[in-house]
Amino acid sequence: MLKFFYFLVLFSGFSLLCTKSGSAQGNNSKKIIEEVKGVIARNISNEVARKIKFTVANAEKENGEFSYKTKNGQLYISGNSTVALCHGFYDYLKTSQQGMITWGGTDLNISNKWQDVAEKSVESPYKYHYYMNVVTHGYSTPYWGWNRWQKELDWMALHGMDMLLINNAYEAIMFRVFKKLGISENAIRNFFPGPAFQPWNRMGNLTGWDGPVPTSWYQQQIALTHKVLDRMHQMQMTPIIQAFAGFVPKEITQVYPDAKITPLIWNSSFPAQDRCNILLPDKNNAELFIKIGKLFVQEWEKEFGKGTFFLADSFNEMKVPRSKDETEEQFQQQLSEYGDVVYQSIKQGDTSAVWTMQGWTFGYQHEDWSPARLQSLVRKTPDNKVLFLDLANDYNLDFWHIQPSWKYFNGFFNKMWVYSFIPNMGGKTAWNGILKTYAEAPITALQYKNKGHLVGFGFAPEGIENNEVVYELLSDMGWRDTKIDLDSWLKNYCINRYGAYPENMKAAWEDLLNSCYGTFTDHPRFRFQLSADGTKAGTVNDSPEFFKGVRLFLSCADSMKKSVLYKNDAIELSAEYVSLVSDSIIKRALGEQGNARYLELNKAYVLLNEADKLLQSHPDDRLQRWVNYAKTFGSTPAEKQYYAQDARRIITTWGPGVGDYSARMWAGLISSYYVQRMKHYYDAKREHKKFDVAAWEENWVEKGCSKITAPFADPVAAAIKMINKN
Repeated sequence: MLKFFYFLVLFSGFSLLCTKSGSAQGNNSKKIIEEVKGVIARNISNEVARKIKFTVANAEKENGEFSYKTKNGQLYISGNSTVALCHGFYDYLKTSQQGMITWGGTDLNISNKWQDVAEKSVESPYKYHYYMNVVTHGYSTPYWGWNRWQKELDWMALHGMDMLLINNAYEAIMFRVFKKLGISENAIRNFFPGPAFQPWNRMGNLTGWDGPVPTSWYQQQIALTHKVLDRMHQMQMTPIIQAFAGFVPKEITQVYPDAKITPLIWNSSFPAQDRCNILLPDKNNAELFIKIGKLFVQEWEKEFGKGTFFLADSFNEMKVPRSKDETEEQFQQQLSEYGDVVYQSIKQGDTSAVWTMQGWTFGYQHEDWSPARLQSLVRKTPDNKVLFLDLANDYNLDFWHIQPSWKYFNGFFNKMWVYSFIPNMGGKTAWNGILKTYAEAPITALQYKNKGHLVGFGFAPEGIENNEVVYELLSDMGWRDTKIDLDSWLKNYCINRYGAYPENMKAAWEDLLNSCYGTFTDHPRFRFQLSADGTKAGTVNDSPEFFKGVRLFLSCADSMKKSVLYKNDAIELSAEYVSLVSDSIIKRALGEQGNARYLELNKAYVLLNEADKLLQSHPDDRLQRWVNYAKTFGSTPAEKQYYAQDARRIITTWGPGVGDYSARMWAGLISSYYVQRMKHYYDAKREHKKFDVAAWEENWVEKGCSKITAPFADPVAAAIKMINKN
């Protein structure tokens, strides 16, 4: 009897435990489904969100998976995470050709009854789906508030992206760390650049440039980062957090006289006072380096909670300092020491942390990083405590024409790594990239027998809100293990995006595939953007197929006029077309003499101003939108002015040796900056006067554009008229 009673107690306890466990799982599933419905409600409607039957299944699996089916007009979606369910819904929308959700807007055609589709099950070959670049936070996100961040997190979920590089608030946390070390507030404030330039301080490229920021900036970033990280955790997304990589104010030697700091040169055009100093992670500095790195991780987790992936790049786009008489063997030993100290600085802050690195520099500085050197850097770090972000596979294949890094570095020596692309530099808006590479190349890595520990797929554009076809394609690519057939994919893409796929649209995309989307240019910029005198040749694709493709695209206007996404693309393509025509006129003008030159230049100015006016109807490609984001962070007129000029600087003058890098085809920017700069230059030349280009540019950066051009009443009709005339 006693044994039976004992068994009953045990059984009751076990039953209670199972009930609690089942209840916890049920509550978690409920929260996941609530998050998914929240995404759909924000982007479509509550009504649509309520009409779907969601189920959470196989939540213990690492790789994302989803399935869906329709029965009697009801849509059923199952998935093992918030992102998997969101992406499953978006996949259903596109498979059933009911529309698209993009940065530039939403075009949907959802009926009261869910459309029947073949039952579908998908398991991603990747654990992580990675997104963003360190400098995306300079070229696109530096002035986003919570509303814009919420929109982006929703976009990520729908597009199946669950790992985000987020470095907001790095400066605010680092400020606390430096203060604890005894460095003065003034020295710290002067160390950090303006908001748009902070990514380059995080990588040790520069210091102080366009700073210091108002003191309120730091607390604003803390508050914003809480919201972003909280939502990411709710959506089961994984953040990659910027960590300490060795870059310090020079005043650190006043507090720690034995600290040995080394000046770094990223861009020799920058004044010495704007270059960074690094506390090298060597044996002389190891104790202090580890102390700072540990403090950062602890301070970050104290503020925001536990992290796992911490990004630290000590030598991005810079040569590793070494003595002239150092042998190769000694240098590799030094690299091994560096790597161990960086890892220990993160590990001692959190023993479960993973040291994360960008792989860009290993391709960009291919000759400096042999397999033996890179292996030395991570030799002392456990395999599961390093993550390489192999960012530049498109550059390896289509620009540098070198062996992919994952192959060259032997599957990254069995460390974890993510396959990725960099489809954009600086936020440039010209259509560009080889779609065939994006649709096929990742599968080669997946099938490579010595690929090592490949855990993720992603894309790391420097600037976003451009080339939307590339990101729709890549987000699909991250959830499959076979190549994408571009012909059938583009047909489905056009039906979802524009509502139809007539013969002329098919022909238009064939021409685009043979022109702008069949070539990879690292910096596609127009002639009028590259210099005040227009003498530098543009690099935007200007093949005959591009012009033909635009004309065919616009010939579909009558049947697609209700599509907002068709309108967006028609505006972009037409503005690019007209800008290229203007480039050709400028080139011709430079071959003319006397009055003939100025008559030709005036023709180019008129066309460019027309393109500017056309872009006023685009949802994203407008200078005023960018500047308005920046101004919201200011609480006084002076602060608003400061943030606005910082935002204008990053997209124009940037800094010594980097000017005209971002080169955006934006309303307000073309007419007030590029056209006026060239016009002032040639007007002065005509009158035999000197025009100080740098002074004029700085004045524009500080004061901006006071006049906003009114948009066309019917931008697509205006675009067609422009193209027919040119």
